[in-house]
Amino acid sequence: MDNNIILDKSKSFALRIIKLYKYLCDSKKEYILSKQILRSGTSIGANAKEGANAQSKADFCAKMYVAYKEANETEYWLELLYESGYIEKNAFDSMYSDCKELIKILAAITKNAKNNK
Repeated sequence: MDNNIILDKSKSFALRIIKLYKYLCDSKKEYILSKQILRSGTSIGANAKEGANAQSKADFCAKMYVAYKEANETEYWLELLYESGYIEKNAFDSMYSDCKELIKILAAITKNAKNNK
């Protein structure tokens, strides 16, 4: 990996999301919410990676803000999956904690980038 905390953490999180997606499809036969969390949960890292290779500061800010929004959306899908009984508390707590950490990091990145424009 690139030794970039947001890239490292978002990629690790995306891999966990992929495993969750497989579990939901294979074990729970849940295909709608699982597709939503797969899309948003893997999009965090994709947008962060694009931001890391941005063409300008404005492009960087835009990509990191999209990553931030995707992390917030993923938080919502995790809450729904837990509250609807598709995932157990221990799995939810672990993934939710990781998601909240990504949100905090991305919030700081976008705030600092905006202030340094």
